[in-house]
Amino acid sequence: MPNDLRFRRVLLKMSGEVLKGDTPFGIEPEAVVAAARRLRQITELGTELALVIGAGNLFRGQSGSRRGMDRSCADQMGMLATIMNALAMRDALEAAGTPAEILSAMPIPGVVQGFDCRLANRLLAEGKVVIFAAGTGHPYFTTDTTAALRACEIGADAVLKGTQVDGIYSADPKRDPSAVRFPRITYREALSRRLQVMDSTAFSLCMDNDIPIVVFNFAQDGVLAEVVKGNLDQATLVCSDPS
Repeated sequence: MPNDLRFRRVLLKMSGEVLKGDTPFGIEPEAVVAAARRLRQITELGTELALVIGAGNLFRGQSGSRRGMDRSCADQMGMLATIMNALAMRDALEAAGTPAEILSAMPIPGVVQGFDCRLANRLLAEGKVVIFAAGTGHPYFTTDTTAALRACEIGADAVLKGTQVDGIYSADPKRDPSAVRFPRITYREALSRRLQVMDSTAFSLCMDNDIPIVVFNFAQDGVLAEVVKGNLDQATLVCSDPS
Protein backbone atom coordinates (compact mmCIF):
# COMPACT_ATOMS: atom_id res chain seq x y z
CA MET A 1 0.00 0.00 0.00
CA PRO A 2 1.37 3.45 -0.85
CA ASN A 3 2.79 4.99 2.31
CA ASP A 4 1.01 8.31 1.84
CA LEU A 5 -2.48 6.82 1.75
CA ARG A 6 -4.70 6.42 4.80
CA PHE A 7 -7.56 4.93 2.81
CA ARG A 8 -6.45 2.60 0.03
CA ARG A 9 -9.84 1.22 -1.02
CA VAL A 10 -12.80 3.57 -0.76
CA LEU A 11 -16.46 3.72 -1.67
CA LEU A 12 -17.36 7.23 -2.77
CA LYS A 13 -21.02 8.23 -2.59
CA MET A 14 -21.69 11.12 -4.95
CA SER A 15 -24.87 13.11 -5.26
CA GLY A 16 -26.46 13.09 -8.69
CA GLU A 17 -26.67 16.88 -8.41
CA VAL A 18 -22.91 16.99 -9.01
CA LEU A 19 -23.52 15.95 -12.60
CA LYS A 20 -25.99 18.71 -13.44
CA GLY A 21 -23.53 21.54 -12.78
CA ASP A 22 -25.25 24.93 -12.92
CA THR A 23 -28.21 23.62 -14.87
CA PRO A 24 -31.50 23.02 -13.01
CA PHE A 25 -31.88 19.45 -14.23
CA GLY A 26 -30.18 16.65 -16.14
CA ILE A 27 -26.57 15.89 -17.00
CA GLU A 28 -24.13 18.66 -17.89
CA PRO A 29 -21.13 17.18 -19.74
CA GLU A 30 -18.70 19.78 -18.37
CA ALA A 31 -19.72 18.97 -14.80
CA VAL A 32 -19.23 15.25 -15.43
CA VAL A 33 -15.78 15.90 -16.88
CA ALA A 34 -14.83 18.02 -13.84
CA ALA A 35 -15.95 15.24 -11.51
CA ALA A 36 -13.97 12.66 -13.49
CA ARG A 37 -10.82 14.77 -13.11
CA ARG A 38 -11.20 14.79 -9.33
CA LEU A 39 -11.66 11.03 -9.31
CA ARG A 40 -8.61 10.53 -11.50
CA GLN A 41 -6.51 12.45 -8.97
CA ILE A 42 -7.03 9.79 -6.32
CA THR A 43 -6.66 6.80 -8.63
CA GLU A 44 -3.28 8.23 -9.65
CA LEU A 45 -2.32 8.16 -5.96
CA GLY A 46 -3.02 4.42 -5.90
CA THR A 47 -6.49 4.48 -4.37
CA GLU A 48 -8.86 1.70 -5.37
CA LEU A 49 -12.10 3.52 -6.06
CA ALA A 50 -15.68 2.30 -6.12
CA LEU A 51 -18.45 4.74 -6.83
CA VAL A 52 -22.18 5.06 -6.16
CA ILE A 53 -23.99 8.00 -7.76
CA GLY A 54 -27.44 9.19 -6.75
CA ALA A 55 -30.07 10.21 -9.28
CA GLY A 56 -31.42 13.45 -7.83
CA ASN A 57 -30.47 15.27 -11.03
CA LEU A 58 -32.86 13.06 -13.00
CA PHE A 59 -35.50 11.43 -10.82
CA ARG A 60 -36.10 10.76 -7.13
CA GLY A 61 -38.17 7.71 -6.33
CA GLN A 62 -39.34 9.02 -2.97
CA SER A 63 -40.52 12.27 -4.52
CA GLY A 64 -42.47 10.37 -7.15
CA SER A 65 -44.16 8.20 -4.53
CA ARG A 66 -45.14 11.24 -2.48
CA ARG A 67 -46.93 12.57 -5.57
CA GLY A 68 -49.07 9.48 -5.97
CA MET A 69 -46.86 7.01 -7.85
CA ASP A 70 -46.56 3.46 -6.63
CA ARG A 71 -43.40 3.39 -4.49
CA SER A 72 -41.95 0.28 -6.14
CA CYS A 73 -42.47 1.73 -9.61
CA ALA A 74 -40.99 5.10 -8.60
CA ASP A 75 -37.93 3.47 -7.05
CA GLN A 76 -37.37 1.35 -10.15
CA MET A 77 -37.41 4.52 -12.24
CA GLY A 78 -34.84 6.02 -9.86
CA MET A 79 -32.65 2.94 -10.27
CA LEU A 80 -32.75 3.34 -14.05
CA ALA A 81 -31.74 6.98 -13.60
CA THR A 82 -28.64 5.92 -11.66
CA ILE A 83 -27.66 3.75 -14.65
CA MET A 84 -27.82 6.84 -16.89
CA ASN A 85 -25.54 8.73 -14.48
CA ALA A 86 -23.17 5.76 -14.30
CA LEU A 87 -22.90 5.64 -18.10
CA ALA A 88 -22.10 9.35 -18.23
CA MET A 89 -19.43 9.00 -15.55
CA ARG A 90 -17.83 5.95 -17.13
CA ASP A 91 -17.62 7.78 -20.45
CA ALA A 92 -15.93 10.79 -18.80
CA LEU A 93 -13.51 8.64 -16.81
CA GLU A 94 -12.44 6.67 -19.87
CA ALA A 95 -12.03 9.89 -21.87
CA ALA A 96 -9.71 11.08 -19.09
CA GLY A 97 -7.66 7.90 -19.36
CA THR A 98 -9.09 6.20 -16.26
CA PRO A 99 -10.41 2.67 -16.90
CA ALA A 100 -13.86 2.10 -15.41
CA GLU A 101 -16.57 -0.54 -15.35
CA ILE A 102 -20.25 -0.49 -14.37
CA LEU A 103 -21.79 -3.28 -12.32
CA SER A 104 -25.54 -2.91 -12.07
CA ALA A 105 -28.07 -4.49 -9.73
CA MET A 106 -30.39 -4.30 -12.77
CA PRO A 107 -28.30 -5.61 -15.69
CA ILE A 108 -29.16 -4.49 -19.21
CA PRO A 109 -27.65 -6.81 -21.83
CA GLY A 110 -25.39 -4.91 -24.18
CA VAL A 111 -25.39 -1.84 -21.91
CA VAL A 112 -24.36 -2.73 -18.33
CA GLN A 113 -23.48 -6.07 -16.76
CA GLY A 114 -24.87 -7.43 -13.52
CA PHE A 115 -23.36 -6.91 -10.09
CA ASP A 116 -20.93 -9.61 -8.96
CA CYS A 117 -18.98 -9.11 -5.74
CA ARG A 118 -16.03 -11.27 -6.79
CA LEU A 119 -15.78 -9.47 -10.12
CA ALA A 120 -15.95 -6.10 -8.38
CA ASN A 121 -13.05 -7.00 -6.11
CA ARG A 122 -11.02 -8.27 -9.04
CA LEU A 123 -11.62 -5.11 -11.08
CA LEU A 124 -10.67 -2.89 -8.14
CA ALA A 125 -7.44 -4.83 -7.61
CA GLU A 126 -6.66 -4.28 -11.31
CA GLY A 127 -6.89 -0.53 -10.79
CA LYS A 128 -10.24 0.07 -12.47
CA VAL A 129 -12.89 2.37 -11.06
CA VAL A 130 -16.01 0.33 -10.36
CA ILE A 131 -19.34 2.16 -10.60
CA PHE A 132 -22.22 0.44 -8.83
CA ALA A 133 -25.52 1.30 -10.50
CA ALA A 134 -29.25 0.63 -9.95
CA GLY A 135 -29.04 0.75 -6.18
CA THR A 136 -29.55 -2.57 -4.43
CA GLY A 137 -31.97 -3.67 -7.14
CA HIS A 138 -34.86 -3.45 -4.69
CA PRO A 139 -37.33 -0.65 -3.90
CA TYR A 140 -37.39 1.11 -0.52
CA PHE A 141 -33.58 1.32 -0.35
CA THR A 142 -31.66 4.53 -1.00
CA THR A 143 -28.35 5.02 -2.77
CA ASP A 144 -26.88 5.80 0.67
CA THR A 145 -27.80 2.27 1.70
CA THR A 146 -26.34 0.94 -1.56
CA ALA A 147 -23.07 2.74 -0.80
CA ALA A 148 -22.86 1.25 2.70
CA LEU A 149 -23.80 -2.24 1.48
CA ARG A 150 -21.30 -2.26 -1.37
CA ALA A 151 -18.60 -0.87 0.95
CA CYS A 152 -19.13 -3.88 3.22
CA GLU A 153 -19.03 -6.28 0.29
CA ILE A 154 -15.76 -4.97 -1.14
CA GLY A 155 -14.05 -4.45 2.21
CA ALA A 156 -13.68 -0.69 1.78
CA ASP A 157 -11.49 1.20 4.23
CA ALA A 158 -14.05 4.01 4.35
CA VAL A 159 -17.23 5.42 2.86
CA LEU A 160 -16.56 8.90 1.52
CA LYS A 161 -19.66 11.04 1.17
CA GLY A 162 -19.25 14.02 -1.13
CA THR A 163 -21.68 16.81 -0.22
CA GLN A 164 -22.03 20.56 -0.71
CA VAL A 165 -20.49 21.42 2.70
CA ASP A 166 -17.14 20.62 4.27
CA GLY A 167 -18.38 18.12 6.84
CA ILE A 168 -21.06 17.58 9.47
CA TYR A 169 -22.34 20.59 11.40
CA SER A 170 -24.36 21.04 14.57
CA ALA A 171 -27.02 22.72 12.40
CA ASP A 172 -27.51 23.67 8.76
CA PRO A 173 -24.59 26.09 8.13
CA LYS A 174 -26.49 27.71 5.27
CA ARG A 175 -29.28 28.72 7.64
CA ASP A 176 -27.50 29.03 10.98
CA PRO A 177 -24.26 31.08 10.95
CA SER A 178 -23.46 29.84 14.48
CA ALA A 179 -23.39 26.19 13.35
CA VAL A 180 -20.20 24.38 14.36
CA ARG A 181 -18.43 21.79 12.24
CA PHE A 182 -17.41 18.54 13.91
CA PRO A 183 -13.89 17.47 12.88
CA ARG A 184 -14.55 13.99 14.32
CA ILE A 185 -17.62 12.37 15.83
CA THR A 186 -18.54 8.85 16.95
CA TYR A 187 -21.39 6.86 15.47
CA ARG A 188 -23.27 6.97 18.77
CA GLU A 189 -22.84 10.70 19.19
CA ALA A 190 -24.10 11.28 15.65
CA LEU A 191 -27.15 9.18 16.49
CA SER A 192 -27.80 10.91 19.81
CA ARG A 193 -27.54 14.35 18.20
CA ARG A 194 -29.79 13.15 15.36
CA LEU A 195 -27.33 14.37 12.76
CA GLN A 196 -28.40 13.41 9.25
CA VAL A 197 -25.15 11.78 8.14
CA MET A 198 -26.78 9.09 5.99
CA ASP A 199 -30.14 7.38 6.11
CA SER A 200 -30.61 5.12 9.13
CA THR A 201 -30.13 1.82 7.30
CA ALA A 202 -26.90 2.97 5.67
CA PHE A 203 -25.60 4.45 8.91
CA SER A 204 -26.35 1.23 10.83
CA LEU A 205 -24.49 -0.85 8.25
CA CYS A 206 -21.39 1.31 8.58
CA MET A 207 -21.59 1.37 12.38
CA ASP A 208 -22.16 -2.38 12.75
CA ASN A 209 -19.26 -3.17 10.40
CA ASP A 210 -16.98 -0.42 11.77
CA ILE A 211 -16.53 1.31 8.41
CA PRO A 212 -15.58 4.98 8.89
CA ILE A 213 -17.62 7.64 7.11
CA VAL A 214 -15.89 10.79 5.86
CA VAL A 215 -18.10 13.73 4.87
CA PHE A 216 -16.51 16.45 2.73
CA ASN A 217 -17.25 19.03 0.04
CA PHE A 218 -16.80 17.27 -3.29
CA ALA A 219 -16.74 20.56 -5.21
CA GLN A 220 -13.59 21.81 -3.47
CA ASP A 221 -10.55 21.12 -5.60
CA GLY A 222 -7.95 18.88 -4.00
CA VAL A 223 -9.98 17.95 -0.91
CA LEU A 224 -10.81 14.41 -2.08
CA ALA A 225 -7.12 13.68 -2.65
CA GLU A 226 -6.26 15.07 0.79
CA VAL A 227 -8.94 12.92 2.39
CA VAL A 228 -7.58 9.63 1.02
CA LYS A 229 -4.12 10.67 2.24
CA GLY A 230 -5.54 11.21 5.72
CA ASN A 231 -5.72 15.00 5.88
CA LEU A 232 -9.23 15.57 7.22
CA ASP A 233 -8.87 19.27 8.06
CA GLN A 234 -11.72 20.06 5.66
CA ALA A 235 -13.91 17.07 6.46
CA THR A 236 -15.68 15.24 9.25
CA LEU A 237 -14.77 11.69 10.28
CA VAL A 238 -17.47 9.48 11.76
CA CYS A 239 -16.01 6.41 13.49
CA SER A 240 -16.17 4.28 16.63
CA ASP A 241 -13.04 5.70 18.27
CA PRO A 242 -13.48 9.23 19.67
CA SER A 243 -9.72 9.87 19.92
